[in-house]
Amino acid sequence: MDPEVVANFLSEQRENAPDDLQQSFLSIEDYWDRKLWHQLTDVLVEYFNTPASAPQRLPLFRRFILSFSEKINQLKFVSLGLLAATQCSDDHERLSFLTDLTAKVNKPASQDAYVYALVAASDVKLRLHDLAGARKDLDIAETILDNFDSVETEVHATFYRTNASYYQAKSEFGSYYKNALLYLACIDLKSLTLEDAQSRAYDLSIAALISDSIYNFGELLLHPILDSLNTPEHSWLRDLLFAFNRGDLNAYNVLQDNISKAPLLDEHKTFLWQKISLAALTEAVFRRPPHDRAMTFQTISQETKVQPHEIEILIMKALSLGLLKGSIDQVAEVARINWVQPKVLDMKQIDNMRVRLKDWDSSVNQLGNWIEGVGKDVWAA
Repeated sequence: MDPEVVANFLSEQRENAPDDLQQSFLSIEDYWDRKLWHQLTDVLVEYFNTPASAPQRLPLFRRFILSFSEKINQLKFVSLGLLAATQCSDDHERLSFLTDLTAKVNKPASQDAYVYALVAASDVKLRLHDLAGARKDLDIAETILDNFDSVETEVHATFYRTNASYYQAKSEFGSYYKNALLYLACIDLKSLTLEDAQSRAYDLSIAALISDSIYNFGELLLHPILDSLNTPEHSWLRDLLFAFNRGDLNAYNVLQDNISKAPLLDEHKTFLWQKISLAALTEAVFRRPPHDRAMTFQTISQETKVQPHEIEILIMKALSLGLLKGSIDQVAEVARINWVQPKVLDMKQIDNMRVRLKDWDSSVNQLGNWIEGVGKDVWAA
């Protein structure tokens, strides 16, 4: 591009900029004139991240940044493009803009930038309800990411966030849960507003409860984002998660009136009862010492509040899901359990473990005393 044309354009943009941002334009002009591409990129990124720069982002990108795009870091180039895209008039224009940007960085040396732009385009496709197109782009991005030894955290975060949005749109709650947690692992939670944190915690909690593949909420229960639900409006949902985790039927009965507040939970009421029954079963097994895990159907029925004729189905379901390992004696109506899936414990469950450890310690001491008593001269010899 003709240097004089660029100089005139930058001078025009500087005059249109707010007074407190005009100094940034002087730096932009200086770095461009001296061809200090790295410094120029950094000052542009800083300028574009200033809310007041919004009206100038698209003109600057199209008439200035594109003229030297090959000379700067391609990931930062895409970042500038994404910020400029926020000023497009609608999602159709935005998709066209991002499609051109994606094609521009689709080179062997800039595959990280290509993934970054491709995922951004797929996010727009989701908003336009083109789920098939979004899935195609996300699959391409995932394949490329799997072949990277390392990549900027921002790229991974964008991928997981958009992938989670796709699965949420498809009502695939298990996959949504996994990708949403991976997204949170890639970002600083302080960067989220309280409203955004609450929204994500709420969606994650709903997904965890109604997914037919998630029976261990440990990662979510330990995640600090769940603290955002400690409000009068949402605390019941947090309490419900902990009730499911410890298989607490009484707490579930107290909280179940709140289920109607969440349409998705209300639609899955029957499934939620089945899930809390499984949780009650695993908790009943967990509370017992390993040598006392042969449980009659009658005992299980009392523990889980499930009808006796449905107990065998409940146990088989737990076995098939990998929540328990063991066998069923159908004739004697006894379930012999030798393993229960580990899970995060609350303070009450930890106290139960403490009591069991004390009992075990006492048993070991008694055994030691007995051996010492009956051995006597044998041990001395």
